[in-house]
Amino acid sequence: MGRQHLSEGSFILENQGKKEQEKLTGSLAQDMAYLNEALDVGKNFDVIYRVIHFAGKDACMYLIDGFCKDDLVQKLLQYFMDLTPDQLPEDMHGLSKRFTPYVEVDIEDKWDTLVHSLLSGMFVLLIDGFDKALLIDSRTYPARGVEEPEKDKVLRGSKDGFVETIVFNTALIRRRIRSTDLHMEMMTAGKSSRTDIVICYMKGRADEKLLEEIRKKIRGIAVDALTMNQESLAECLYQRKWYNPFPKFKYTERPDAAAAQVLEGNIVILVDNSPSAMILPTSFFDVAEEADDYYFPPITGTYLRLTRFLISLLTYLITPTFLLLINNPQWIPESFSFILLREEPNLPLIWQFLLLELAIDGLKLAAVNTPNMLSTPLSVLAALVLGEFSVNSGWFSAEVMLYMAFVAIANYTQSNYELGYALKFLRVLNLILTQLFGLFGYIAALVTAALAVCCNRTVAHGSYIYPLIPFDWKNLKNRLIRRRLPGALKGGETGKNG
Repeated sequence: MGRQHLSEGSFILENQGKKEQEKLTGSLAQDMAYLNEALDVGKNFDVIYRVIHFAGKDACMYLIDGFCKDDLVQKLLQYFMDLTPDQLPEDMHGLSKRFTPYVEVDIEDKWDTLVHSLLSGMFVLLIDGFDKALLIDSRTYPARGVEEPEKDKVLRGSKDGFVETIVFNTALIRRRIRSTDLHMEMMTAGKSSRTDIVICYMKGRADEKLLEEIRKKIRGIAVDALTMNQESLAECLYQRKWYNPFPKFKYTERPDAAAAQVLEGNIVILVDNSPSAMILPTSFFDVAEEADDYYFPPITGTYLRLTRFLISLLTYLITPTFLLLINNPQWIPESFSFILLREEPNLPLIWQFLLLELAIDGLKLAAVNTPNMLSTPLSVLAALVLGEFSVNSGWFSAEVMLYMAFVAIANYTQSNYELGYALKFLRVLNLILTQLFGLFGYIAALVTAALAVCCNRTVAHGSYIYPLIPFDWKNLKNRLIRRRLPGALKGGETGKNG
C-alpha cells in the first residue's frame, strides 16, 4: 500500500479564527501544535504520539493504537535512534531512500493527505527542520479468517471468502489472476468516513466508457459516509426506479466468482469494511448464475442451471395459478381434480396466501435474530404452530400450506436475495390482481412481470435480458448450457452484456 492508497480528495480541518495551514512548516513545535489540535490528542486515547531524539534532531512519531504493528514500530525506532548526526541526510527524501529499512514508505508535505494517512493507520514521523513527514505503512487491521462464506457455499471448489479488510480481498483476486492487465484503482468516498473503494478490471476487456462513468460518479458522491457500505455506494452510482424490484448489481463473497467476472470483462467494486464484491454490469442471467454450475461436469452444471431457472419460474407462478384455478374450478381437467380443496376454507384463499407470505418473512427475520442455542427448538415450535396446528385450527388449508412451503424452500435455490424478493413482490401483485379481476388480472400481472424484466436496463445502459433481447443465439446457448471450457472459449464472449 503506497501513495495510491491515499485519499484523492481533501480532508478539511476546521480551525476557527485563523487560516488553514496547507503544508508542513518544518518547525517541529509548530507542526506538532497543529497536528495535536487537529487530532485533539488530549481526548482521543487511541491517538499516540511520542517525542524522541535521534541523530542530533528532535522528532515526533504519531500512530493510531490498534492499527500499527507494535514490534515493527519498535524496531524502526531502534534503528532511527542508532543513527548518528553525520549519517542523517539533509532532507526527508534521502532519509526514506537510504535509512528507512521498510518496503512501503512515502513522504508527504500536505496536511490533508498526512492526516488521512494517519487516520487510516499509517505510522507518521515528523523531524525538526524537515518540511516533509515520513509515512510508513505498517498498518494492520483487525480481521477474521478467510473461511467459506455462509451465503455463497458450494459443494465443490474453493472454500475461501472475502473479509472486511479490503487489502486482503484484493490479494485474493490477485492470487487468481496473475496478469499485468489486472488493474485495481483506489478511490475514496464519504466526507467523514473516507471509505476506501477499489475498482477491479482487466485492461482491454472492460468497457472503458463505463469505467470512466463509474470514476466520475464516485468522485461526485456527496455524502458524509457510506454507512451501508456497498448498498450506499450502489444507491449513489445508480438512481434506480423504485417500482422495478429487479437487482441492478450482483454481489458475491467468493473470490473465485469475482475473479471469473473480471476475466469476462465485467467490473468488480470492493468497498472497505464489506465482505462482498459488487459486480457490474449485471443482467438477469448474471444474477441467476452460481459457482456450482462450473465446479461440476458440463452435463451436471447444465442440469443445475436449468433446474434453478425452472424452479424460480415456478415460485412466481404456482400460487397465483392455483388461486385462479380454485376460483374457476370448471377449468380444471378431471385428471387434475385432486388439486381441489378437500374442505371448504374458513378464510378466503387470497388472505391465506397473503398472511403466509408475511409469516414467511417474519420467520426469516426471527431466524436472523435467534441465538444459535435456541434456533433448533424454536424451529420445531414454528413448524408445529404454522404447520399442523394452523391447519387443524381452520386458519389455513392444507393445500395452501403445501404450495407456500414449496415457495418458501424454493426461494433458496438461488442465492441472490434481491432476485428472490423481486419474484415475491410480483407474485403478491399477481395474487391480488387474480383475486380482483380473475383471468384478466392474471394475464395483466404476467404482462407487468414481463415488462419489469424486459424494460429494465443494466448500469451500462444495455439490455437486462441480453442475449434474449436483442437475440444472440450463440451467447444465449452459453447462458443456458454449461459448455466445456475449451468450447466455451472458442465460442466467444460468455459474460458481457449487450
